[in-house]
Amino acid sequence: MIKATKTFAMCAGALLALSACNTKEATTTLSGLDPQNFVSEYEGKATALYTLKNSNGMEVCVTNFGGRIVSIMVPDRNGDFKDVVLGFDSVQAYFPQNNLSDFGASIGRYANRINQGKIVIEGDTIQLPQNNFGHCLHGGPSGWQYKVYDANQINDSTLVLSIDSPDGDNNFPGNVKAEVTYTLLGDNAIDIAYKATTDKTTVINMTNHSYFNLNGDPNEPITNNILTVNAARYTPVDSTYMTTGEIFEVKDTPMDFTVAKVVGEDIDKFDFVQLKNGNGYDHNWVLDAEGDDSQVAATLLSPTTGIQLDVYTNEPGIQVYSGNFLDGTQTGKHGIIYKQRTGICLETQKYPDTPNKPEWPSALLKPGETYNSHCVFKFSTVKE
Repeated sequence: MIKATKTFAMCAGALLALSACNTKEATTTLSGLDPQNFVSEYEGKATALYTLKNSNGMEVCVTNFGGRIVSIMVPDRNGDFKDVVLGFDSVQAYFPQNNLSDFGASIGRYANRINQGKIVIEGDTIQLPQNNFGHCLHGGPSGWQYKVYDANQINDSTLVLSIDSPDGDNNFPGNVKAEVTYTLLGDNAIDIAYKATTDKTTVINMTNHSYFNLNGDPNEPITNNILTVNAARYTPVDSTYMTTGEIFEVKDTPMDFTVAKVVGEDIDKFDFVQLKNGNGYDHNWVLDAEGDDSQVAATLLSPTTGIQLDVYTNEPGIQVYSGNFLDGTQTGKHGIIYKQRTGICLETQKYPDTPNKPEWPSALLKPGETYNSHCVFKFSTVKE
């Protein structure tokens, strides 16, 4: 009887241990994230991790801190799931006091750079923060990537994030109400819809700042990825990464991705002044689609995994940033150190410094109008 009781106790203990293990697995995302590591508070607002799934088993994890995509799990050509974006294991790692980064963020109010942080709206000159070579970058040092969005998960595949930006936020005018809606579709596409309104004339230019690594392993740089950009022109920059106001042809230059080309093929040809100025690719391409989001704006492909990303947008431009300033000082998910060019950004947008270049597509938003921007990241696979 004692032996039987002891045996029963051992079995019960094993079952409890198995149950605890299964519970732990159940609370961990497919990408290996623990949602509890994203439960915190920033500036008095609660943060969390939200998981989107579709019927194909694809998973997208988003935190409402900065509206950031933390992980994207997609199948490779062999059906094995890979995480194809850079990010961190906890929300605290995104907080600006710990790490100044834009990984995965919903950027606002104005993505990219504004020259010397100055804009003129309805005759008034407004001085914005100067946080990058004298320019205003990504809405200033406390842009929306460092704010907590209100989150409403509609269903397993849809998350609505909203933010109220007060008049004078980083000195931008107008009380602005903005939304970012992430929808994971059945064809393995992430549909991102931005919307904003204002009570004073202002400028709005939102984007997503995910660093993609379609190799599914940030130990491998993205220089082997194959890129196509549907653009015959781009906007050159000076040595402070500011657009000059010119629009150049890509033909016969390292900027030509009209035909698929390996990202690393020309990236270090610093005798070409634009690559020297950008320390690689950090430029806006003028999309031939001209706002038609039924046309592919850019395609990225990893020959290692066969994972392909097609980008669609109704915006006139796309910023291609090849992770030139990742320098090994940031440790990402699963303890992987992010070295130079271990991620590439494809940021759909108005052109940089559009508010100071009236000949370019306008970023002005007036009372009574609604800002609408659309981006789709669609994933698929190709065979060898």
